[in-house]
Amino acid sequence: MNCTYQILLLVLYFYLANNSINILSAPSESKPISYILSCGTSGQDDIDSDGRKWSSDVNFVSPSGNSMTSKALSQESSLPSTVPYMNARIFTSNSSYNFIVPTKTRLWLRLHFYPSRYNNLNSSKAYFSVIGNGFTLLKNFSAFITAKALTQAYIAREFSLPPVETGDLSVAIVPFDGSHAFINGIEVIPMPDDIFQYPATLVGYSDYTVDLHSSSLQTMFRINVGGQFIAPNDDSGGLKRTWFDDSPYLLGAAFGVTSNADKNVRIRYSNDVTEDIAPLEVYSTARTMGPDPNVNRNYNLTWVFRVDPGFIYVVRLHFCEFDFTKVNQRVFDIFVNNQTVQSGADVIAWAGSKGLPVYKDYAIHVEDQSGASDSEIWVALHPNVSANPEHYDAILNGLEVFKVNDTNGTLAGLNPEPSALLVNAEEHEKELSPSRSRLGRLLGGVAGGIFGCAVVAMIFVFVRRKRNDWLLINGDSHASTISGHCRCFALWEIKQGTNNFDESKVIGIGGFGKVYKGTIDYGATKVAIKRSNPNSHQGVKEFHTEIQLLSKLRHQHLVSLIGFCEENGEMILVYDYMANGTLREHLYNTDKPPLPWKKRLEIAIGAAKGLHYLHTGAAKYTIIHRDVKTTNILLDENWVSKVSDFGLSKTGPNLDQTHVHTMVKGSFGYLDPEYYRRQQLTEKSDVYSFGVVLFELLCGRPPLKRNLCREQACLVDWALHCLRKGHVNEIIDPSLMGKVNPWCLEIFAEAAQKCVSDHGSDRPSMGDVLRNLEFCLQLEENTDIQL
Repeated sequence: MNCTYQILLLVLYFYLANNSINILSAPSESKPISYILSCGTSGQDDIDSDGRKWSSDVNFVSPSGNSMTSKALSQESSLPSTVPYMNARIFTSNSSYNFIVPTKTRLWLRLHFYPSRYNNLNSSKAYFSVIGNGFTLLKNFSAFITAKALTQAYIAREFSLPPVETGDLSVAIVPFDGSHAFINGIEVIPMPDDIFQYPATLVGYSDYTVDLHSSSLQTMFRINVGGQFIAPNDDSGGLKRTWFDDSPYLLGAAFGVTSNADKNVRIRYSNDVTEDIAPLEVYSTARTMGPDPNVNRNYNLTWVFRVDPGFIYVVRLHFCEFDFTKVNQRVFDIFVNNQTVQSGADVIAWAGSKGLPVYKDYAIHVEDQSGASDSEIWVALHPNVSANPEHYDAILNGLEVFKVNDTNGTLAGLNPEPSALLVNAEEHEKELSPSRSRLGRLLGGVAGGIFGCAVVAMIFVFVRRKRNDWLLINGDSHASTISGHCRCFALWEIKQGTNNFDESKVIGIGGFGKVYKGTIDYGATKVAIKRSNPNSHQGVKEFHTEIQLLSKLRHQHLVSLIGFCEENGEMILVYDYMANGTLREHLYNTDKPPLPWKKRLEIAIGAAKGLHYLHTGAAKYTIIHRDVKTTNILLDENWVSKVSDFGLSKTGPNLDQTHVHTMVKGSFGYLDPEYYRRQQLTEKSDVYSFGVVLFELLCGRPPLKRNLCREQACLVDWALHCLRKGHVNEIIDPSLMGKVNPWCLEIFAEAAQKCVSDHGSDRPSMGDVLRNLEFCLQLEENTDIQL
């Protein structure tokens, strides 16, 4: 017995040592456990594309007999990772996940859904509810309808739950009668205490506050204002949040300008704002109103968010001043749904110093209006003129919107409604013959394979070249490019031509950076100098793409690239100076006189010629611009239009391909819906965007105008609606009323209408568009022409 006892002790010792169990530590002293579960997998851990480990859910679901596992029968190319989305657990009756959690800590609960086909079950038939810690998180939820309405391949929902006093968290999955439920991934993560520690005052009720610490919340939006997408792995504190770009939520054409903190400015946390609140990358970028105080006085910088009606929402605004150092240099008012929530906001006064972040929470109730499926939250900033600040401007660095549970303990809203444009496109798709569909899939598969091989080959070439030799990828030497059409400027030349980047010379700010009016050759030539933020690595790909393309292209209706500078970390492009600016600034939201109709036609014809050259005559292959819009059509001193900004451009498919499969990029309001849905890019995507430009020329309004009713908010939808009814006078720019040849107007409207057809195959080529526009000009110039 003594020998056996000793052996048992030795076995116990080695077991404890190998499993790193500290028998002296109390459970309360250990780090709270997080659960990262890939649903429907076996006991083996899986790693996602970010290197994150996902465990099996098999030990957490009960009763296990109420569910089955399955693998998705197809994989969308836009999935960020196969883990956890390609495996699912299917429920045909009520089940639940059960977790042991800390009793005094709030919890993040993240749910992941990929509405694909599993076994013989179609996810379009899946309707279910999810209940967590007694709160109804989702009710009669359809991941299929939600993904369709949002044009997304997968759905991720994030909830913040109050502490579970029992220490046992139950997440119930309840299929709707006669339906089934599914889930692909679950995360249960203990939250830091300081994220929701303070109550928020309810707007309009100064004596009423919303206790965030005891409420259940859903993250509706989390955006990095003026900055780029921040992936979960780049979030601060290891909290794995996702921060999105804010540009899709901006109202109309009033985009303001984006900026980055200078390298000499140190952004740092404080006792009030720790890394749990937001990453430093959020606070080091911002969107402001722009350098012109007269312009800023007359508009609001506004973001619009669609939300479920009937709930209280908390709007969290993140601020960090990195330009100014004194109180009253930048003072502004903050409005939420046209109610003043903060008058005289001064970030320096709040923070006490430059480079110190602050955040403010404002709660607002969004009323349920006649059973509508969605409502909106408007967040607007405007300079506070009465404070007489040094600069009439406003600033915002980040924005989050959280839904608060109602008095019944629910966060669930209605399933969103897919847009009429998408529904009509799908109905048209069903009318296609089965043989055509099979052919499309076959060609798509072949094209995808060819494209994949090409990408692998390009990556292999790229990683073997030094950074300064990137131009060699296409077989052109750096030297030959410079000696051809593109000069390599020294940094001192650029500084000399811009007076060391004097802010008074800024004539525009875009996604790449600031644009300066400058000179070269000791003042002999006027140029436009586009400078990327020297402290950011963003835009490197766009910078190289622009040089590679424009150094080889020369056309009367393409903006000419004179040269570039890549020195001391700078990325600078030098272009011909376009004295009359962008087309947009002559169409709406401007003090400039309205363009006459003939001038609009000439501008449209010039831009069409530039795009036609890209599609057919620029090189041995098609070049797809991918960001055609009125701000990328520039006008020189003689009003000759030129297409600009080739940072997003792609070479098109060759003769053996029907399309290029690529991530969706471009500008909302101009995006080809077919490209947006399928990530399949063709030159017809440019045709669609150009059709939107034509409607802007005709109607004198932006592509998206969210302050209008839903029917009129989207220019394309509203224009098509009016044209089908023959009510062209309802959409035409008032300054053009009675000044356009009726025949010309009819041909022009028809051309624009065809450009924005749902399917690329139904759209004309850019050459056909150009011929129609030239005929319109002939009609306008010669009233004797009869149709």
